[in-house]
Amino acid sequence: MAVTAAEPAHPVADRIALVDVLAALGHPVRLEIVRRLASGEEAFCGEVVPDLPRSSVTHHLKALRESGVICQRPRGRKLFLVLRRDDLESRFPGLLELVLKDEGA
Repeated sequence: MAVTAAEPAHPVADRIALVDVLAALGHPVRLEIVRRLASGEEAFCGEVVPDLPRSSVTHHLKALRESGVICQRPRGRKLFLVLRRDDLESRFPGLLELVLKDEGA
């Protein structure tokens, strides 16, 4: 039997905590990642993550994943990301709409 990397752990929807979500979204890099995932479509990590050192990318994605903001799914050597829009909306109605509004609006 082949050994594969374990899927990253994600909190169950009803365990997503507002304080964790706000802490994750409070960093400008993580907020930009979430804005790039706003369509709700799954995207390859390289398409949405700013040009940062690998250790920084890992840190930011972990914070977003563990807070329940995104879901990560490895496929081969690539990592795919999706915004947990439905889960966040059911837990905190209107939060994403406020967060994703244009800053100038």
